[in-house]
Amino acid sequence: MAHLAVSQVAVTVPIGGESSLRRSVFQRHNINFHDKSWAAPTLTLDLKTKDVRLKNRYVVCMSVQQASIPKVAVSPLELEDANDPPLNLYKPKEPYTATIVSVDRIVGPKAPGETCHIVIDHGGNVPYWEGQSYGVIPPGENPKKPGSPHNVRLYSIASTRYGDYFDGKTTTLCVRRAIYYDPVTGKEDPSKIGVCSNYLCDSKPGDKVKITGPSGKIMLLPEDNPNATHIMIATGTGVAPYRGYLRRMFMEDVPSFRFGGLAWLFLGVANTDSLLYDDEFTKYLKDYPDQFRYDRALSREQKNKNGGKMYVQDKIEEYSDEIFKLLDGGAHIYFCGLKGMMPGIQETLKRVADQRGENWEEKLARLKKNKQWHVEVY
Repeated sequence: MAHLAVSQVAVTVPIGGESSLRRSVFQRHNINFHDKSWAAPTLTLDLKTKDVRLKNRYVVCMSVQQASIPKVAVSPLELEDANDPPLNLYKPKEPYTATIVSVDRIVGPKAPGETCHIVIDHGGNVPYWEGQSYGVIPPGENPKKPGSPHNVRLYSIASTRYGDYFDGKTTTLCVRRAIYYDPVTGKEDPSKIGVCSNYLCDSKPGDKVKITGPSGKIMLLPEDNPNATHIMIATGTGVAPYRGYLRRMFMEDVPSFRFGGLAWLFLGVANTDSLLYDDEFTKYLKDYPDQFRYDRALSREQKNKNGGKMYVQDKIEEYSDEIFKLLDGGAHIYFCGLKGMMPGIQETLKRVADQRGENWEEKLARLKKNKQWHVEVY
């Protein structure tokens, strides 16, 4: 099934601090969906500006702030029409061959390790929703299964359904290059590098990449209540889905979704040079001070109240009273990052609950039952 579509091209898109946008140029083309049953893109809009002089009270801050801060038009708006998220349109035995658009290092020189922002062109053929993941199949043979391809590696998507070019044809992955250091020699052991992460970080524009998915429902952004509170907790590249949430909330002009609630991001990394998308998040903080909060935990630069390293669970404890009250009021809370983050966070939440005279196990069960608790760790 093919659809005639109109797309935006020649758009400079911010990865971090770059925020310039050139006027759109339009072109017509056909999109082939290879008989996949998901609506094809058909429409685009141009950039809109609103009156920046509008001011009012907090009770109407949603309409005022969204009117006062220029947002970016997105297309095709038909991506809003589906009632259910797209799932597993492409599977490991029949992956989709996409194209690398760009690979950019997004951490500073003092960051331990390398993290890359990778934009992939899927031609609009592998649509997804915020909070979902793509699978990537690196080239080569699986050493554990001679003659078979590598296993699929899942990566949380770091963009909205419209992608970094706002036209519904790209996706973004935030990938940390996995390397291994010998504990005895302290030197890097190239025989134990992460196959897929290194493949992606070494990719060049124009390279082909096999992708599967999209997959996942647990981290989908609930939009039934546009005035809800969303508490997002991440370590490192676990910030990926939250970048998608926040762009949808604060950057994109989506007529069917006008966010009027509170988004609160806790991000834990090693140091300032390790912060991911900090310029984007800082801009939201400036533009939407009543709707966005942003707390960083820099383990190698900050101290917690006991004089130890500052981890994300220490920040959670610092604001525990507010967090618990928000959860009692129906807030959603999300966790994404390395699975090693959860024990410390769970211990902190249990300790806070005990101090408040609450039973943490009962509270956690209630949060899960109410679908307020969202966890994706790896």
